[in-house]
Amino acid sequence: MIPVYLTESATESAHSLISRFGLTVCGSLPQQGEYLLADSDGLSLCRAGEKGRVRADFTGGTAQYRRTKGGGELIAKAVNHTAAPTVWDGTGGLGRDAFVLASLGLQVRAFEQNPAVAALLSDGLQRALECPETAAIANRITLHFGDTCALLPQLAAAGRPDVVYLDPMYPESRKTAAVKKEMAYFHSLVGTAQNEGELLAAARAAAKKRVVVKRPRLGEFLNHEPPAYQYTGKSTRFDVYLPLLP
Repeated sequence: MIPVYLTESATESAHSLISRFGLTVCGSLPQQGEYLLADSDGLSLCRAGEKGRVRADFTGGTAQYRRTKGGGELIAKAVNHTAAPTVWDGTGGLGRDAFVLASLGLQVRAFEQNPAVAALLSDGLQRALECPETAAIANRITLHFGDTCALLPQLAAAGRPDVVYLDPMYPESRKTAAVKKEMAYFHSLVGTAQNEGELLAAARAAAKKRVVVKRPRLGEFLNHEPPAYQYTGKSTRFDVYLPLLP
């Protein structure tokens, strides 16, 4: 399991997240591999010997730009946001797409099974809740920690979502250096192997109206299953699948 290095400035929230997600604290700064750094800024994913950091940040950077300058139009169309659907994001990650959906006024449940990633996402959401500009958006996101394929049918038994959204990890060559570094860290942390068939089937069994899958524009279909229709942009497309259940 990925270790956590606690600095003297680590926040009480960071200590709480370490306990909540069963993370292991190390006594000294790791000399190799990935680790979580807890300091006054919250939690960050780092790699020994490198300066880069990866964290969930909804108050600045890309999230702030998309919130204030626009963006997300294609994903909005893909989930049919004008109908105000409930959305379950089965591949939560750092919550960027969940935040875009929540910024459209939608209620979003984000699912993440990796404890380190879930801790990073929870840390980012907590900081967003403390910021007046993002508090209302973050308040529309609920994080569920665990296996998506197991949690979807359990929670759907009490009420199915309109839309299940999936963004499975995939390699993509045309990325900025920063995004490439982030993906490299994540691949080392969580791997790339996913049971795509099980994930898609669970999503289609849970959704009432549609399953939306994010893919690179020229990428293969998830589990090699053709969608009912698509929304295609310059570098990304959204494949839409119909529910398995009425």
